Amino acid sequence: MPIRKNIRNIAIVAHVDHGKTTLIDAMLQQSGVFKSYEAVQERVMDNNPLERERGITIFSKHASIEYKDIKINIIDTPGHADFGGEVERILQMVDGVLLLVDAAEGPLPQTKFVLRKALERGLNAVVVINKIDRPDAQPHDTLDKIFDLFVSLNATDSQLDFPVLYASSRDGYAQTEMDDTKRDLSPLFEAIINDLPGPEVEPDKPLQLLVTNTDHSDYLGRLTIGKISRGKIQKGQSVTAIHQKDGSQTRFKLSALYEYVGVKRADAEMAEAGDIIVTAGLDDIMIGDTIADGDQPEALPGLTVDDPTLTMVFCVNNSPFAGKEGKYVTTRHLRDRLYREALTNLSLRVEDTDTPDAIKVSGRGELHLAILIETMRREGYEFQVSKPEVILHEENGKVLEPYEELILEVDSTAVGACIERLGQRKAEMVTMQASLENKTRIVFNIPSRCLMGFRTEYLTITRGEGIMHHMVFGYQEFKGGAVGRTRGVLVASHPGQTTAYALFQLSDRGDYFVPAGHEVYVGMVVGEHTRESDLTINVCKLKQLSNMRSKSSDEALTIAPPRIMSLEQLLEYLNEDELLEITPKSLRLRKKLLDALDRKRDDRARERGQVL
Repeated sequence: MPIRKNIRNIAIVAHVDHGKTTLIDAMLQQSGVFKSYEAVQERVMDNNPLERERGITIFSKHASIEYKDIKINIIDTPGHADFGGEVERILQMVDGVLLLVDAAEGPLPQTKFVLRKALERGLNAVVVINKIDRPDAQPHDTLDKIFDLFVSLNATDSQLDFPVLYASSRDGYAQTEMDDTKRDLSPLFEAIINDLPGPEVEPDKPLQLLVTNTDHSDYLGRLTIGKISRGKIQKGQSVTAIHQKDGSQTRFKLSALYEYVGVKRADAEMAEAGDIIVTAGLDDIMIGDTIADGDQPEALPGLTVDDPTLTMVFCVNNSPFAGKEGKYVTTRHLRDRLYREALTNLSLRVEDTDTPDAIKVSGRGELHLAILIETMRREGYEFQVSKPEVILHEENGKVLEPYEELILEVDSTAVGACIERLGQRKAEMVTMQASLENKTRIVFNIPSRCLMGFRTEYLTITRGEGIMHHMVFGYQEFKGGAVGRTRGVLVASHPGQTTAYALFQLSDRGDYFVPAGHEVYVGMVVGEHTRESDLTINVCKLKQLSNMRSKSSDEALTIAPPRIMSLEQLLEYLNEDELLEITPKSLRLRKKLLDALDRKRDDRARERGQVL
């Protein structure tokens, strides 16, 4: 099959925070995409507000540069394991990858995941050992680990013969040897052109294009993104969409055709095999569908991604504060939004339940689901979610659960406490080795359900200085036993505003999640109890006034500041009998059964083996 020589389609893949987006910034700058006088923000490809706030890539992005008359299409991919579905489908569009690895941290779980997917597709890689300017960088040791990783993933001889570059994406240089002169990214551009192939094309055959991503335009409706596998395409051409779901076909006319120039889309009249393009003209086309020749339609193999590992229930908000802060609050709004998300988010599964106002949503991890929740609340949705639960599989009569590889980097003084806590969570230690600056790296295998809630404990143990990475690597036999919160919660017994007097009087009962003057309702969780059991308290109690002066009447009431938790921390904190109420303005923990008497009846029923 002929190879097109004037184009390269590459994906930049790496573990989270290893410098992918920063490297693309430098490539765009040095290739002349931005003018010298043009003000460009850092991480220009991370244009979603959530991405910029969290400092991570969530959605894949496209850009292109020109180097020596060769067009290089670059796709920035997410680095977090929860968004592996984005990586899997993007690899369908490219002919090679840049594998970035931090010179100090070495290959981490997501490095292994993305590399395995690339090798399985037969792609070759250019290895970039990044951040060599770090004081704790160990580039040669990192290279040895990368080679061992390639071998362990059964790379072919061709894939093992990968070129290596040493780079600093922040300072904008790459070099073939560590002692070379630091100049610019020319060695990286040369490696892409010389060591990664152009796309294999069949220009004279009928059109085929696999839809690997979608977008939306207020003027044109749904936009589709994909690489032309064979043939040519023209603006205004009549084509056929072959739907992956049922094999049905829809004929339509291309109303628009775009190509990528820099980080923007530019109008194109025609594109040919090997080009990555954007089309418009059909609103019900989905990811995984094929756009084919109108007269000779032939489908390409569809897209598949790994199954979800976590599930939770999204339900309509029925708390006493329901409808006060949200714009979209009904079952119809919630169901339509979730099913619309499932059309573009291939790693997500959405299913109806026996209850009309509850919808089951499954994803690749807590962050995957948390990003969906945060996006929806910013759009004005109001709803409630249950505690995330792992999805169990049955195979040969055995129940299997997802397991994760967990890597901790901690001060040597905290190693014992981490091993003890993880031992209680059914983790098995794989390796432990000392690194620089009195740090220790420990690798564990742990059931996914036992890892939930550990991040908060870990930050406490390490005083916020520990580093933690994890990702699902497979399924093993279910170990049984429950691992959850070790303390109960403080539950409001009366509605109203919390008072400083009540919070001060009850301060010995635990830590609060709400400040004085905060509106609460009956059954709302307002704090964490010092003991294992839940405790119902009145945090709205007022001080009884009298004409008698007391010694302490004029003393200021000192209350510890409330513990504020992020969305991910709240999802980890949830128990089976609780819900998290989500509105555009607030995140509130609450009991499923708001009335204390109902909760007691439910506890007694469960003790008798019944469920109310």
